This record gives sequence, C-alpha cells and structure tokens, in this order.
Amino acid sequence: MIELIAFDADDTLWQNERLYTATQKKLARLLAPYADEQGVHKALYATEMDNLELYGYGIKAFTLSMMETAIDLSQNRIGSREIRQIIDWARDMLWAEVQLLPHAAETLAQLSASYPLMLMTKGDLLDQRRKLERSGLGGYFDHVEIVSHKGASIYRDLLERHGLEPPQFVMVGDSLRSDVLPVVEIGGHAVHIPPESSWAHERVPAHQVPDGYHQLEHLGQLPGLIEQLG
Repeated sequence: MIELIAFDADDTLWQNERLYTATQKKLARLLAPYADEQGVHKALYATEMDNLELYGYGIKAFTLSMMETAIDLSQNRIGSREIRQIIDWARDMLWAEVQLLPHAAETLAQLSASYPLMLMTKGDLLDQRRKLERSGLGGYFDHVEIVSHKGASIYRDLLERHGLEPPQFVMVGDSLRSDVLPVVEIGGHAVHIPPESSWAHERVPAHQVPDGYHQLEHLGQLPGLIEQLG
C-alpha cells in the first residue's frame, strides 16, 4: 500500500531547465571574444562539476560557476561590468515567474485527497521555498524536504524518519540519476517523467538505466499509475 508520494520540483512540477539554458546562451554571447559557444558551454560544465561538492545545486551555485568561467576563459581580462551582468542574470532567474508544467495542479489536487504528498527536491533552500510559495502548490504538500543531493542513503534516512518501508514510497521526478536510480536501488517505486531537456550531469548512460521503474509522458497519467500500485 502506498503511504507517501514524493515529487521533485524542477522540470517535474514547474519549468526550470529553460532558465538555465537561456542564461547559458547569454553567457556564450558575453564571452564570444574569448571562446565559441561550444567552448563556453564545455568550460562552464567543467567548472560546475569541479564546484558541485562545494557549492551544491541551484541558481547561486550556477552563478558562481559562470563568474569563474568568465574569469578563466578571459584570462582575468573580464571587467566588472560583465560580472555585474552575470549577477543581474542571476537575479532575473531568481525572480522569474514560476510556470507550472501541464497537469501539475490538478494531479496534486487529486492525489492529495487520498495520499500524503511530499516535495523532495535539491538545490538552494531559499530559492526552492520561494518558488514553492509562488507556485500556488504549497497547500498540497504535507512535507517539504530540500536536500543538498539525492542518493540511496538520503532516501533510506527519509523513509526511516517517516517509519515507512520502500514499497510504501513513490518518488516522481525528471532525473534518472537523482529520482530513479537510488529509489530503485532501495526497493521503492520510481516514476520518471522525461523533461524537454536536461542538464548533462543528470543524464545516465543507457547501460546504467535499471529495470523496475515506471515512465510516463506527463503528470496527468500519474493518478492512474498510483491506483495500480496501490
């Protein structure tokens, strides 16, 4: 019997990756005197991976990596005006309108009438709470967990705190790496809803994709699946 359904937020309930993609394109134009677009994207991704353990996920971490990439690619020639431009882009991202994905509101409304729901997402605490408040979805969730990363040990600790066994838990998200692999590993139910585009770090090679998870085209199909699992 299902006792808890958890949702990732970014690109599962509301759009997020488009903000990052659009800002990366702006950064590529800004750094055009120093590298072509592919070179800027490659350098930024390498910097993000180097900084991931220290900065974690989210817009603020992304901004620091953009500034570091600009300094490195320009060999310290980038000016304060350009750095200020990157900061302004980050502010725009933080205050961008929260755009819900199709079926998000009605699916949460339907499921919350019968099941406890949890928002379990990673990233910056203030940013994620701000987006949740502005999304209008906060009232559907009984629990909110904002974590630095998602792995099998994080999910095990979560279930232990809530007194649940893995088969009683469903995780719904857009990331195979964060929302599917670790949940399948511990024996829970994982539901993958592929996004339009995804950060390279969240992609998983085909040979590492496990069996035993569910894939849906959109959130509107989730209540039917939950009914089957229940």
